[in-house]
Amino acid sequence: MIIILINLAMEIKMNLNLKKVSVALLVACSLTACVDDGDDGQTGAAGIAGVDGTNGTDGVSTFVTRDDVITTNANIAYAAYSDSLISAYELKSAITTFIATPTASNMQAAKQAWLAAREPYGQTEVYRFRVGPIDALKDDGTVGEEGDGPEGKINAWPLGEAIIDYVAVEVDGDSGPETPANALTDNVIANTSAYPTIDAASIAGAFEFGEDERNVTTGYHAVEFLLWGQDLNEDLAGAGTRDNSGGQRPVSDYANTVGDCTSGTGNIVTDNICVRRGQYLSAVADLLIADLTPIAEAWEPATGSHYNNFVAGGDVSLAKILEGMGRLSFGELAGERINIALTTDSQEDEHSCFSDNTHRDIFLNAKGVQNSFNAQYTRIDGEVITGASIYDLLVVEGSHELANTLRASLEATMSAAAVIDTKAKTGTPFDVLIQEGIEQENVVAVINALVQQTDEIEQAIDALGVTAGDLRQDTGEDI
Repeated sequence: MIIILINLAMEIKMNLNLKKVSVALLVACSLTACVDDGDDGQTGAAGIAGVDGTNGTDGVSTFVTRDDVITTNANIAYAAYSDSLISAYELKSAITTFIATPTASNMQAAKQAWLAAREPYGQTEVYRFRVGPIDALKDDGTVGEEGDGPEGKINAWPLGEAIIDYVAVEVDGDSGPETPANALTDNVIANTSAYPTIDAASIAGAFEFGEDERNVTTGYHAVEFLLWGQDLNEDLAGAGTRDNSGGQRPVSDYANTVGDCTSGTGNIVTDNICVRRGQYLSAVADLLIADLTPIAEAWEPATGSHYNNFVAGGDVSLAKILEGMGRLSFGELAGERINIALTTDSQEDEHSCFSDNTHRDIFLNAKGVQNSFNAQYTRIDGEVITGASIYDLLVVEGSHELANTLRASLEATMSAAAVIDTKAKTGTPFDVLIQEGIEQENVVAVINALVQQTDEIEQAIDALGVTAGDLRQDTGEDI
């Protein structure tokens, strides 16, 4: 087991690499055919720019190639993972400040840093399902099969939070392991005999304890739980209307003054528990950085091993782009992340159940699919990375109507996801929307839109003559 040390030298190296990426990406875009794709929607113009800047009226057109599309996709992947790494460092900084000075304002700043860190990462999930670094890169740096990569350590859910810290006696869903025999005695933070030291190694060692996939101890959602705590509501038995707040963890859970430490409001515990809780939060943030770093490095233009293989992959890489778009759309997002929570009406089955940020997970995952189709990504500093798109490729290869149809479907999905997003921001979060008799039709609309765009992604795969895997293999849900 490797203890990951995050030091200043690594941060300096990362910053230097991130400075290089802006130049690399801009150069790549300048070498890529960036074409006007016409008006938005299904009836948009063909939009292939000729050498005189018109839509090919001179009879000579600057056509994009498959390699152009693949290279742009790889450049955007690197930008998105780099942004995820940058924001993870910013999250760690906010956590360090909060642990040192556990005030309500510092706790809120750490929460905001977590929310900000989710924005770029949510858009990277479209790079899953293609045997890339997120899915297949092993700890030793070798590439394995899909499922061997760090994705589970970074973003696994639902979280079995009972393995990490105290939980309520009764919650709306399952807070522990799937198999009771795989539960720890007490939890990592409270169990000082089994876990005398809380650090990256001990946390990683408890990951999937007993080979139970619900025993998750690392990643974004472990940080989320430690900042927000459980989202407890009146409807613990499944009845009544949920409130519009997230978790209720008090700042006193991190108190550093003698006699003020709690495990829940009013529940005074020994001071070492707050110390250990802070150690866990700090270490799990370090692990997040450590897990994201090799992914960003693997996608680095020119030097990244995966980047080089991917841009040289021809139709195999093009197929992977489309397969990732389809599998995220249907199985992971429509099926596992939305439909299961909807049909079970369980807060524990929503993606970001502690912070009530599931609306952003849905929006950002859908946005990642749209990014891949349009070949455009807006970085956290506002820089727009763009280039040759799948839309362009469909047009130049004679499938203009399908290009516009799929673009319209992706826009319809984003519109439906924007409704969920707006409702959450105005007081009706996802866990309320999935309740029967509330506004389930808004959630169903997103599912239906994702299914429709998956159908058309399959048509794009056929139109481009590439071979991809089953786009519907990632869920057993009947959607």
